[in-house]
Amino acid sequence: MRLIVLGSGTGWFRVERSAPSYLLSLDEFHLLLDLGPGSLRQLIRLGFTLNDISGIFISHFHPDHVTDLIPFLFATRYNLGYTRLEKVFLIAHESFARFHEGLKAAFGSWVEPKEGLIEYFLIPDTDFYEFELKGFRLKTAKVNHNPESLALRVEFKGKSLIYSGDTGYTESLIKLAEGGDLLILECANGDGVYVPQHLGPEDVARIAMLSKVKRALISHLYPHSEPVPVEVIRKHYSGEVILAEDLLVIDFTCHPERSEGLL
Repeated sequence: MRLIVLGSGTGWFRVERSAPSYLLSLDEFHLLLDLGPGSLRQLIRLGFTLNDISGIFISHFHPDHVTDLIPFLFATRYNLGYTRLEKVFLIAHESFARFHEGLKAAFGSWVEPKEGLIEYFLIPDTDFYEFELKGFRLKTAKVNHNPESLALRVEFKGKSLIYSGDTGYTESLIKLAEGGDLLILECANGDGVYVPQHLGPEDVARIAMLSKVKRALISHLYPHSEPVPVEVIRKHYSGEVILAEDLLVIDFTCHPERSEGLL
């Protein structure tokens, strides 16, 4: 299991931080966790192609998390290199069907995937939901952000990754993350800015501590979120704290490295 941070930022454009997106590789299965604007370009910069995308998880429908779904669907309409025959799995809240209808109203058939290309796993509007896919186990939890917002836990070969998506403090996220190996936590609040539907350093510390995860990756950072007061988090949480950077690689058997040194 390996994670590459494609984008550690937000909807506020910055040279050093792209919009939210993460690539989780489970052997040859490559799962995108959100795909904000520019995430597909980041993927291609690393030597992947659109054909390598095995699955897509959408945490919620804010533009900074979902915008690159439009060019992805658009590209799959061409026969100029997109020759993938295997299905792409798309995981999202059940209201994605309505969201996709809105995209089609704007862009027409250009965002309608070819028949049989995508298999949908639309998550019922319930607190927790579990299912299996291609030999790994997934569990979602509703979190405090948008009505459709989901956090995701992925378990594979004895390792587990949890992705908070965007959320305020939520007990269900603690339960979902319990005992996990790596928890990606947003930390959008900071420097006098506090929005209840986002997390700040104290929230991050509390969630990481109560869930007893081994490592916490702090991401989704605005300019006002930085510098992240890591000492506040470490005061309450004894596990490893990692500050996300674009192109950071986390291999579940070693310490984080920059992806340029690995790919």
